[in-house]
Amino acid sequence: MAYLPSEQRYDIMKYNRCGRSGLKLPAVALGLWHNFGGVTLFENSRAMIRRAFDLGITHFDLANNYGPPPGAAEENFGRILKLDLHGYRDELIISTKAGYWMWPGPYGDWGSKKYLVASLDQSLKRMGLEYVDIFYHHRPDPETPLEETMSALDLLVRQGKTLYVGLSNYDVETTKKALAILKELGTPCLIHQMSYSMFNRWPEDGLLSLLKAEGVGSIAYSPLAKGLLTDRYLNGIPADSRAASSSPFLNPQDITEDKIAKVRRLNELAKARGQSLAQMAVAWLLREGRLTSVLIGASKVSQIEDCVGALANLDFTPAELQQIEEILK
Repeated sequence: MAYLPSEQRYDIMKYNRCGRSGLKLPAVALGLWHNFGGVTLFENSRAMIRRAFDLGITHFDLANNYGPPPGAAEENFGRILKLDLHGYRDELIISTKAGYWMWPGPYGDWGSKKYLVASLDQSLKRMGLEYVDIFYHHRPDPETPLEETMSALDLLVRQGKTLYVGLSNYDVETTKKALAILKELGTPCLIHQMSYSMFNRWPEDGLLSLLKAEGVGSIAYSPLAKGLLTDRYLNGIPADSRAASSSPFLNPQDITEDKIAKVRRLNELAKARGQSLAQMAVAWLLREGRLTSVLIGASKVSQIEDCVGALANLDFTPAELQQIEEILK
């Protein structure tokens, strides 16, 4: 049967303005980093995309190297677009990135204009698109002049291959310089994508305040600390978990007794709030409009449903926030 999205999809989701732009993004977006490639079940990937859209998730985040193998996530997403969402393209925000290794030789990595233009051309072909909504530089390049990388982003907007540009994994000082260059070029940065969670709080040391002052949106990836901020590891390492596999996300040595003790205490607080731990971790990031959006990963439909459920309660009392700080310190 042909897929028909839920008519209530826009009643479920919360949408936030992205910086000082005209664009609104869903508070919860779906990342296609590792469970949408060539080694995963296509129908499961398809079911997750469809359910996400039913829940009002309009933003799907990719990169040239997402898979495995590299490029496979974009190819599969292109198939799903053609099968299920081809009539809804104008309701979607599709983002991709370039900045990590993608093909052999000196032109398949980092931040040269040669690499970025070629990479986006390849991404568009894999997904069957004329343009993406957001194109990110995935990481700073220590050797290519920042002016060249930013001018490549500006060029891609002017060529009509992307509507907006963003930065990912940039530190505070490099972000500040990049924002200034893009503003001078006439293509302001829309959004910054950073790793951020209760266990990983580096954006609080200047980055979030810089983005707010400059009117740039913010989206956090790994909001669940690679799965630690869920109930998965409360009683050991499950056989089917990331930590038990050869996953690049989480290793057994990351799951220390100290962290698990904190997770257990956080889980009790989440229960008292009427939330799962994952829901509280998402809500904590989104509270008081601190971020534009949170980017979740998922391997099953139920995980997407759980995270979207966080939107039912984004408020924290001062006592709850103090208790979280005491647990984390």
